[in-house]
Amino acid sequence: MDRDRLAQALLDSFLEELEGHVVSLNRDLLALEQAPARAKELIPGLLRTLHSVKGASRAASASMVENACHRMEEVLEPLIHGRAATPDLFELCFATVDALDDAGRRLAARQELAGSPLETLLPQLEQAAHGTPSQAPPKPAPVVPAAPEAKPAEPEPELPAPAQASGEALPVRVSGQKLDALLGRSGELRVAMLRLEGHAESLESLRDDVMGLRERVRGTQSETTLRRVELELARVARVLAQDRRALFQSSTGLDDEVRRARMLPFEEGCTGLERAARDVAHGLGRRVRMEVHGGGLELDRSLLQSLREPLLHLVRNAVAHGLEAPEERVRHGKPEEGRVVLSARLRGSRVEVAVEDDGRGLDLEALRERARTRGMEAPEDDEDAARLVFLPGLSTAAKVTAVSGRGVGLDVVRAQVEALRGSVEVTFKAGQGTRFTLDVPLTLSTLRVLLVSVGGQVLALASEGVDRLLRLTPSDVREVEGRMSWVTPEALVPLASLAGVLDLPPGPPKARPPAVVLSAGTAQAALVVDEVIAEQEVLVRSLGSRVKRARHVAAAAVLPDGRMALLLNPASLVRAAGGRPSGEFFPTPKERAARRRVVLADDSPTTRMLEQSILEGAGYDVVACADGAEAWERLQAGGADAMVMDVEMPRMDGFQVTEAVRTSPRFGRVPVVLVTSREKPEDKARGLQAGASAYIVKSAFDPTSLLETLRRLL
Repeated sequence: MDRDRLAQALLDSFLEELEGHVVSLNRDLLALEQAPARAKELIPGLLRTLHSVKGASRAASASMVENACHRMEEVLEPLIHGRAATPDLFELCFATVDALDDAGRRLAARQELAGSPLETLLPQLEQAAHGTPSQAPPKPAPVVPAAPEAKPAEPEPELPAPAQASGEALPVRVSGQKLDALLGRSGELRVAMLRLEGHAESLESLRDDVMGLRERVRGTQSETTLRRVELELARVARVLAQDRRALFQSSTGLDDEVRRARMLPFEEGCTGLERAARDVAHGLGRRVRMEVHGGGLELDRSLLQSLREPLLHLVRNAVAHGLEAPEERVRHGKPEEGRVVLSARLRGSRVEVAVEDDGRGLDLEALRERARTRGMEAPEDDEDAARLVFLPGLSTAAKVTAVSGRGVGLDVVRAQVEALRGSVEVTFKAGQGTRFTLDVPLTLSTLRVLLVSVGGQVLALASEGVDRLLRLTPSDVREVEGRMSWVTPEALVPLASLAGVLDLPPGPPKARPPAVVLSAGTAQAALVVDEVIAEQEVLVRSLGSRVKRARHVAAAAVLPDGRMALLLNPASLVRAAGGRPSGEFFPTPKERAARRRVVLADDSPTTRMLEQSILEGAGYDVVACADGAEAWERLQAGGADAMVMDVEMPRMDGFQVTEAVRTSPRFGRVPVVLVTSREKPEDKARGLQAGASAYIVKSAFDPTSLLETLRRLL
């Protein structure tokens, strides 16, 4: 190997080592800062790591890194002999570790270290190394271009590598890219195996056809020929079945081995988060201790890599927004040091990762107020109000800092988690803490999906996000504030057309249209589709860097026959379904509206006149009434095709009239539309419980929605 190639190989090896050594230095410095009394136990490990970096950097000709490690050794070594570690000393050490990490990135990019943070820190390290009278005389530093006055350091012996035990396998480094490529090939092999299954079924079907044909030509000359064909097909089918079994065993074994090779413990995915929490806490004058529960749980490397950014956001958020200042914690009977816990656990084919703090909890009123100032609806339900934290640009921080106040962070977390086909939920207890729970799939490469047909396209929905399949009838559907809902004994589930959500051409209305009920966290939605095709295992492929953001689409699914289908994002669909206007799901009779009679009741003359004008303009015959009792009398006297009523009226309110209509043998099937200013969830629930066919809030009143509602009901 020539000198240039050798130098490059040594540099590459050094940079690989440096990444792990930076992690070790951060971990041991954090432990030392939290427990200075353990200096005699922790300092030797720090010195060994620095010694390893120094030796490797010398071999790679990274003299500035070697010099910095040498000076940092001189700074830390006196702590073993009783020197007190000051906050400034820790800040210098952490800054040096960051500068070493930065130096590694610069060297990997073929950049010079002149002018780097590491060069800037060298004078401070030298001053700290010489700044304590009781410190032993430091060893001279090596010569570096940025400091020609420094004397070369004496070469130190390299530490011997531990002997390898007999029979023990040597560890081998394999890059993540190579493992990703192997997994991709393994997935393609599984798809090929599934395709082979389809060919085997086709062959069996062909053999059956030949058998049937042979029976029809029995006794003719053709029977012998068909018999030979049948026997040959049987032989090929047996060979194909044997090959298919062997391929299945090989592909499954290869897939399992590649997946095992890609597994890493959860705690390894949390590397660097403790340092991030410490830095945010120090910047805000707080103290924090981070714990990792379930750290030994092994997860796919790509999943851990994808979770890193969301977890970093959540940890920083927990310290900046969740934890109180030490004096405030003491006033509330809490320890001065705040606590942030990261945990992971398996739930079937899903992984639940949580970030929890013991801080103040969410300020719901502040969230609602901030939402109102932005012209948004402020939910009365506490769970819905808590989800406001995921909206972009919404922050309750009193001022803008490096880590809070810009309304950026938690909306990014939601987007990143949903891109993993997952969901994120938030819960809290006032004064006790907040918990963010991420629910993500165990693997990102293969998936079992439900295939549906919408607008002439085949689309995929992750089976784990499908709660149930439905065949809808008109009695299953209610309209609330211009939006359709599927009625269950427990709740009203938002109902929408998947074609409408995706802006695809709608299919023709059906008497009993199929629908898929999706769940994302605690939220649900029912989506009407043209057809449910099948459930299959597919290979998941990224859309690539060129497709930055496809609305409602998470990835591409490779079907067993080699075709591609878009894999939809369930959380995005659930949110979109909740905000969709009413759609047409069932065939409607084509009677003209002019032949329809509507009883209208509202005690406000102005409102009554407005609604009467709208209805008559649409061709309805309107009977206007001043209160509920009059409306009930006019209905009994002359009948009606529909009723439109206010709720708050004298003599009989809208709820009472609706109940009377529903218990009437004669008028029990007459549609009743409540148009009211009452918008609380309990009022809507009472109206629907009374038997209202639709519920429209006056604050969101739209003539078109009223007419569309009546058209649909009639």
